[in-house]
Amino acid sequence: MRLLARPGAVVEPQGAGYGVRLGASRRRCVMLTLDDAAFAVLAREATLKPRREGGWTMVARPEVATPPPGRPGVIEASVETAEGMVQRNLGESPIAWLARRRDSHGRPWLAPAEVAAAERLREEYESLGTLGRMTMRWDVTPRVDGGRPGLAPAERDHAARQRIARALDAVGPGLREILERVCLMGSALEAAEAALKLPRRTGKTVLKLALQRLARHYRMV
Repeated sequence: MRLLARPGAVVEPQGAGYGVRLGASRRRCVMLTLDDAAFAVLAREATLKPRREGGWTMVARPEVATPPPGRPGVIEASVETAEGMVQRNLGESPIAWLARRRDSHGRPWLAPAEVAAAERLREEYESLGTLGRMTMRWDVTPRVDGGRPGLAPAERDHAARQRIARALDAVGPGLREILERVCLMGSALEAAEAALKLPRRTGKTVLKLALQRLARHYRMV
């Protein structure tokens, strides 16, 4: 949903499912692929506007709360999880804030593929539901509810956990930890930097390196 909320995002039929691109050109990489069930949920929860060229754009875009000016990565609350107390940013996410920043040459500090990769990882995490998000362990084995057609919720959670584990393994130790803090737990960037004992003002660089690897894992670059 967040990926489609970005300006210029288009969803269109792609093979056996639906592809999401950032831009109308078919030369753009597909950032996310939806199956029929996911597209049905999207069509139900958002307003899709047909395009004359084919596909749809989302016109009902959720408003994103932003922190006061000059307070990037502001910490809004402390949230208790199975891993302990986590400082969580309830306003604009660090990824969203960094996506709007530009370097000294006027170029976006995060590439679109890096932002899309972060959003995809976060959406995988959010699909786990409240109980599934109570731990950062990705090797939890589900209890299977036999006899029912399709995947049980526990099995769907397990599949999502496996996808998250593969993504974090591809990023590797030393970088995956900041993705867990910032993208999954919603920690403010400065709080993640302190928790991981990184030198001050290095969190952005470590995060960008991690997102570059994540984007390669998702084949977005």
